[in-house]
Amino acid sequence: MEQYKQEFIQFMVESDVLKFGEFTLKSGRKSPFFMNVGVYVTGSQLHRLGEFYAKAIYNTYGADFDVLFGPAYKGIPLSVVTAIAFYELYGREIRYCSNRKEVKDHGDAGILLGSGLQSGDRVVIIEDVTTSGKSIEETFPIIQAQGDVTITGLMVSLNRMEVGKGGGKCALDEIRDLYGFETNAIVTMDEVVECLYNKPCGGRIVIDDTLKAAIDTYYEQYGAKQR
Repeated sequence: MEQYKQEFIQFMVESDVLKFGEFTLKSGRKSPFFMNVGVYVTGSQLHRLGEFYAKAIYNTYGADFDVLFGPAYKGIPLSVVTAIAFYELYGREIRYCSNRKEVKDHGDAGILLGSGLQSGDRVVIIEDVTTSGKSIEETFPIIQAQGDVTITGLMVSLNRMEVGKGGGKCALDEIRDLYGFETNAIVTMDEVVECLYNKPCGGRIVIDDTLKAAIDTYYEQYGAKQR
């Protein structure tokens, strides 16, 4: 596993973004882990978060793209901090763009926030975590309506590796197959378990035998077939 992935997993735990226990998800599933990117609130956290996203995007898609698109609302700060980090790390000027939930009819009018999209632009979509693909369903036609725009791929923080709406594949694979662009995550839950199982993080064991058994049971019921 790449060093930045190990550091990112530890960063999520130490920032209290990735929690373990028993949580009821919107879907009604009882999950032994929960992730909330909204907990990143300080300057240092957001700076590091942008660096992790930038490294993952660079290692996966390279630097040959023009725009980072962050679906509203959580994708907005993600696209901003990652664009900054991409310039700092790789010297590449990447524009950021997001959608508004409601069209603005005065001043900086329209559906888009930040940079506009132009024919010929290559776009990487950036999100926190994808469980149902709803935000992509909303934003894909907005991006496509801007002209001859190519979506290079999607990057999220964590691949939960559980079945999506279709009941067979994970949400990232469903999006890839439906829309025709690559989908990736900084880390997968397999990598999280590999990094944390019976290993110290912040001076404590985060995933012990009991929690590992709960995660295994969860995936026996909800785990998706991996591509």
